[in-house]
Amino acid sequence: MKKLARDDLYSLERYAEVRPEFRARVIAHKKNRRVPLGARAALYFEDALTVQYQVQEMLRIERIFEARGIQDELDVYNPMIPDGGNWKATFMLEYTDENERRAALAKLIGVEKAVWMRVAGFDPVYPISNEDLDRSSDGKTASVHFMRFELTPAMVAAVNNGAAISAGIDHPNLQATLSPLPAPLRDALAADLG
Repeated sequence: MKKLARDDLYSLERYAEVRPEFRARVIAHKKNRRVPLGARAALYFEDALTVQYQVQEMLRIERIFEARGIQDELDVYNPMIPDGGNWKATFMLEYTDENERRAALAKLIGVEKAVWMRVAGFDPVYPISNEDLDRSSDGKTASVHFMRFELTPAMVAAVNNGAAISAGIDHPNLQATLSPLPAPLRDALAADLG
């Protein structure tokens, strides 16, 4: 997938005009990019459109319009776009109650190493997590982790030929499996592989 450049972005003025329609398009697009893993965890798979939305929102919120500032935001977010041989996702542990979240995060240390994706006929792929910084400590894990699932060329070919995809978590305190992914999710992830 092509990385975003300044020419791919709306100016602040133009974004203000198109934001409601663009936001609605992105929300609809994201529905086929969320993989629920049980009641409290989900993978949100990124692509050029989801990353463009994040960049546009950051530029809007921070009122960034100078070339250097725009490039800085692109440099931060572009690594989240898949490269054609991988999937990139934001993994979230979703607890609304603060006390429940605190207790769960203390029990889920290492969960970012226990999430997996599997192409039918192949072994599970575990992610490379949090390449930008470590998000766990001895006492707890974070509720948000950034993950990259690297696939072999044979896996990419299998997905492009229609192979089923499944996902899961195999942590002592959290197990979940979604197998196979529903067709709209599978097709969205297949599109990320070019």
